[in-house]
Amino acid sequence: MSLFRRSRTGSERVTAQDAAARTGHGGDATLLDVREPYEWQAGHAPDAVHVPLSALAAGAGLPGTAQARPVVVICRSGNRSRRAARLLQARGVEAVDVIGGMQDWAAAGLPVVDARGRNGSVA
Repeated sequence: MSLFRRSRTGSERVTAQDAAARTGHGGDATLLDVREPYEWQAGHAPDAVHVPLSALAAGAGLPGTAQARPVVVICRSGNRSRRAARLLQARGVEAVDVIGGMQDWAAAGLPVVDARGRNGSVA
């Protein structure tokens, strides 16, 4: 059974729970948070790496930990992550986005930490 679900636009999307399973300890993918720095600092998934969508759109590359691995992209609600996943796919990266973003991640009871590693919130 695939962890991916096709949306009406044909792009592959995953739930927050599936994203956690794919990107957590022992997972085969990197969780990429594309929100703005203030959002990241308020709260993010503990294993995520951060590159804002604006930087990706301007040509920024992926961090070393995301090289040669599938990428699961997350934002606040799923809109920016969908755009980022399409951008990465156009560059030849295997990328999917998280349905409902960090809002669904937090609602599912998955961990959220702030910039200091303490309990965070979704901004």
